[in-house]
Amino acid sequence: MEVLFIGDIVGRVGRTAVRDYLARYKDKYDFIIANGENAAGGRGITKDTAAELFYSGIDAMTMGNHVWDKMEAKALIKVEGRIVRPANYPEGLPGKGLAFFPTRLGKEIAVVNLSGRAFLDSLDDPFRIGKQLLKKAQERTPYVFVDFHAEATSEKLAFKFYVDGMASLIAGTHTHVQTNDDEITESGMGYISDVGMTGPVDSILGMRKEECIERFLYGIPVRLQTATGRAWISGIHFSLDSKGRCTKIEKIREII
Repeated sequence: MEVLFIGDIVGRVGRTAVRDYLARYKDKYDFIIANGENAAGGRGITKDTAAELFYSGIDAMTMGNHVWDKMEAKALIKVEGRIVRPANYPEGLPGKGLAFFPTRLGKEIAVVNLSGRAFLDSLDDPFRIGKQLLKKAQERTPYVFVDFHAEATSEKLAFKFYVDGMASLIAGTHTHVQTNDDEITESGMGYISDVGMTGPVDSILGMRKEECIERFLYGIPVRLQTATGRAWISGIHFSLDSKGRCTKIEKIREII
């Protein structure tokens, strides 16, 4: 099975990059996942931006700590089953953190989304909840993908060791910077600490440079704006064998 995971999509520039990239390459993949938590103006998701990304060819969308930033997010996630939000938010919120999807191979893949707690909101424990969901997913399919949305690399690495062998691949998101630590463990589980950002090249993590620099210079609140111009697409292409083990990870980072 050939799977594409696209890193944090930032704003209109990121959405356009996804559209243009998938127009050329989507037929190479049996399933396409993307993190869409920054897709609408750099923060959150809306009905229209989600529809645009699904129309471009994305099969499933994971989220992160900005999942609820738009007022319409709750209503959208309640009805849109292709959006998988972090599972470790407290009970009572709409949506789910584990979902099963058909692939173009005719096989089913499980998508799990978790949010870390180090330097982020104090949510429920992603480690114990994550392990419970992975056990549930394994009962149904050998193909299991995890988007662990977290700030701290140490937290992502700890989760990798905690659940080693229970997923096909764990991909980190949130920092918007692609890491060079992709690996396949002895159990056959793929891992990378962060797949990077899909958005403006000439930016600071997708935002305009000017406001970011002002914030660092003066230490005062500044309204950040998404940048424009050329776009990166960042992500990974990974291959899974018939037992759900990862056999290849290829990093993607190119200007569109």
